[in-house]
Amino acid sequence: MSTALKAPKIKLPAEYEAEARWKPSGMDRRRFMNWAGWLGVLGSLGVALLGFVRFLFPRVLFEPPAEFKAGSPADYAVGAVDTRWVISQRVWIIREEQGFYSLLAVCTHLGCTPKWLASENKFKCPCHGSGFYKSGVNFEGPAPRPLERVKIVLAEDGQILIDKGTTFRQEKGEWSKPGAYLTT
Repeated sequence: MSTALKAPKIKLPAEYEAEARWKPSGMDRRRFMNWAGWLGVLGSLGVALLGFVRFLFPRVLFEPPAEFKAGSPADYAVGAVDTRWVISQRVWIIREEQGFYSLLAVCTHLGCTPKWLASENKFKCPCHGSGFYKSGVNFEGPAPRPLERVKIVLAEDGQILIDKGTTFRQEKGEWSKPGAYLTT
């Protein structure tokens, strides 16, 4: 037996041209993978673009207006803390003999809503136990500062107008500014 090596077949230039002209009909595996890759890349870019466009138009939570009318001054008893606006507006209206002031019902510790305890004549935060006098000054618990007052004025029609967008802080000496107290 002879173990002769076979010489590789040499292609002529005409055979190379014939192979180059021959194109397979339909889609072969290589073309399919090429198209699938491009579709994956373009699909990813499309999803990213849609996410970016959605980011440009955020969902907005519309809050009620910062100003509201709280009724006539005659509706409030002298020496009482009115709690009817706590749930809807987070505001207490307090009437004294000299006039009115309004406290924001947000604890200055972590933002919980304190409760008015008429029997103890104080505001008490249920979250961490901060206590505030009727004037809003803190006296117990972790609250670092007094409650904030909100702007209270008389509207043109004679009703009390509360503006929660304007607050007054006692430690900055703002409780004596106009709007922090409504004199009757």
